[in-house]
Amino acid sequence: MILYPAVDILDGRAVRLRQGDFDEATVYDSSPLDAARSWVEQGAAFLHVVDLDGARSGAPANLADVRQITSELNVPVQVGGGLRSVDAVREALDSGVERVVLGTAALRDQEFLDDCLGICRDRMIVSIDVSGGRVAVEGWQQVTGGEPEAVIESLMARGVRSFVYSNVDRDGMLEGPDLDEVRRIAGVIRGRFLYAGGIGRIEDLEALAALRQVNLGGVIVGKALYEGRFTVREGQEALAG
Repeated sequence: MILYPAVDILDGRAVRLRQGDFDEATVYDSSPLDAARSWVEQGAAFLHVVDLDGARSGAPANLADVRQITSELNVPVQVGGGLRSVDAVREALDSGVERVVLGTAALRDQEFLDDCLGICRDRMIVSIDVSGGRVAVEGWQQVTGGEPEAVIESLMARGVRSFVYSNVDRDGMLEGPDLDEVRRIAGVIRGRFLYAGGIGRIEDLEALAALRQVNLGGVIVGKALYEGRFTVREGQEALAG
């Protein structure tokens, strides 16, 4: 498994939200590039970048920061947030990222999803953001009636094989992951997925590694790293078992 340090960009700064709430944003660095560089210096093998302005507005807003990160740091990057048109996806890929993370549009627009599968099937991930047991969209501001298992099954039937599964209720709370939830979702996904939500201490990563879910490819961590609960290198060692 790989540890994915998170760089969430809002108003040009590196922040973390609490339970996906834009009114609960904590600024950790005035420079997303500096935040990303600090993770790389600690040994990050991959970065997870989210354009929060894009997630809220529906169109990419911080690709200049993404280009700066990909051009100056020698690690692969995946980016999500506001990628709701084929042109936006192409622009994100052209910014130098390894993968794009799709959310709202992939869940709501079958034609868009099919187009993306056609142009970048091996470089796309669909994010399943869950709040209160239901899938959330529009930058986590709207909760649909969809159960995550049913949504995942539907997406797999269309050809999606890679996912990010995020527990929004645990996001930024540092209270640990729901291990039963991770086991359940791992049993549904025929492919690889990353988990995000609630990581607060090194033992949380050790517990995820101990699940031995072969399709759990990594864990996205933000606040715990920013607050020094553990380093990137320590987190990676914990996931390696």
